[in-house]
Amino acid sequence: METKNNYNSPDLNEKEIDIGELFSVLWDSKWLVVGVTTIFSLVAIIYSLSLPNIYQSRAILSPVGDSGGGGLNQVMKSYGGLASLAGVNLSSTDAGSNSVKALEKLRTLSFFEKNIMPNISLPDLMAVDYWDASNNKVVYDETIFDESTQTWLRDVEYPYTKVPSAQESFNVFVGHLQATKDIDTGFITISVKHQSPFIAQAWTELIIDQLNYFFRAKDKLEAQAAMDYLNIQMSQTSFSEIKLVIAQLLQQKMQQLTLVEANNFYVFDYIDPPAVMETRSEPVRSLICIIGAILGGIIGCLIVILRFFAGKQNTD
Repeated sequence: METKNNYNSPDLNEKEIDIGELFSVLWDSKWLVVGVTTIFSLVAIIYSLSLPNIYQSRAILSPVGDSGGGGLNQVMKSYGGLASLAGVNLSSTDAGSNSVKALEKLRTLSFFEKNIMPNISLPDLMAVDYWDASNNKVVYDETIFDESTQTWLRDVEYPYTKVPSAQESFNVFVGHLQATKDIDTGFITISVKHQSPFIAQAWTELIIDQLNYFFRAKDKLEAQAAMDYLNIQMSQTSFSEIKLVIAQLLQQKMQQLTLVEANNFYVFDYIDPPAVMETRSEPVRSLICIIGAILGGIIGCLIVILRFFAGKQNTD
């Protein structure tokens, strides 16, 4: 037992000496560590200063809810059996409120292609170099877009085209966009980031306006089609009970159509409209510099330790 303890004690002492030696080597090479840390810090500072300022415009929205669904569904429940005798299908397949559908629609290529892309300047999305704050002007990358001739100069290969396609533009646009829903309150936040705070604010407003417009137009078309169909059914049936049901449905559809026409904020209403922000949201240059300094310190220590062990192996 005593012999085993004596056998292990040199290893333990050696490990203690190695740790002490390691700290000693790090201290002796402290200027190397400081030098590497300084280099990484300078690189981080230069990199952070090269990044453009990004501004985020945000809107907080309150969902308006379904248009006329409550009363119409009640009529369907009350008169659905009788209406089926006349061949009128009153089954409801409610997939959720328009606000829920709008959040999904916002993330689709079709919505961007038909509602957003025609209403924005494509170079503001795909060819921005920087924003000139003094003149409130977006300066474009001359290798991508020539503003004087309004021509695209991109040198791209298939599947990309010289003029950015809807799919490529959509992928870039999604990177500027953020939409979240507060589970507790139900309020929705839609925000857009851009180098120009004015464009960020304008695009945020555009998105909300187009969402309201899209669902207004969709529900208006559906309500009008339903009214046309119900009028035809009314003329074809001779049962007074069925005519009563159809009259109730027509009244509900007319109310729905009136709401569609009268309400500009059809899906979302503003709690806090988007603003032109005076302060940037990113980059956080101080954080980039701190991370660069920490990374430089770690790499400097690793260089010293690896050099120490390499030299020790050569000596052995």
